[in-house]
Amino acid sequence: MSDRTRKYEKKARAEAEAQTRRRITESAVELHGSLGPARTSMSAVAEHAGVRRSTLYRHFPDERALFGACSAHWAAENPPPDIGGWVAIEDPEVRLEAALSDLYAHYRRTEGMMDKLLRDASALAIVDELMGSYRAFLDQAVAILMRGRRLRGNAARRTRAAIGHALAFRTWQDLSQAQGLDDRGAAELMARLVAAAG
Repeated sequence: MSDRTRKYEKKARAEAEAQTRRRITESAVELHGSLGPARTSMSAVAEHAGVRRSTLYRHFPDERALFGACSAHWAAENPPPDIGGWVAIEDPEVRLEAALSDLYAHYRRTEGMMDKLLRDASALAIVDELMGSYRAFLDQAVAILMRGRRLRGNAARRTRAAIGHALAFRTWQDLSQAQGLDDRGAAELMARLVAAAG
């Protein structure tokens, strides 16, 4: 066998392994978004991906490894809004409106997965751990949206709480699903809440 043939076969094997890994990862993402992480077994992922369990475990030796790949894949396809764009807006009210508009559009696109992740965070430590980046994003967003408000004491605490409430996925979900508001109406209502809190 020539060196060229060996290199070709090695490359072909590596590509097949990468495709299998991606298929497993995408299967996990799909099942986590439809069933939720707590209701998705490793066996179910293997079956959905069309691979044996031994193949799954060769690529992902445990749930932590699979969750890490799944989370990274999903986040790459569904990046959160760009907080940097909000920082550039001087007026706090205009900044809040832009933030809510961006965030609510993101929530609408990612509702199925976000709902399942938040539901299962209390049941699976790994999900709660991975949701830490979402919580950090919201903390950073609240800090940015408080800038320039010149509030002190109770008014500052109430405003911070109102902003945090407005940014929460469950707030958006309730306003849009249970209360029937569109994203713009939900954002306007939450902007009024924040203004009243100050």
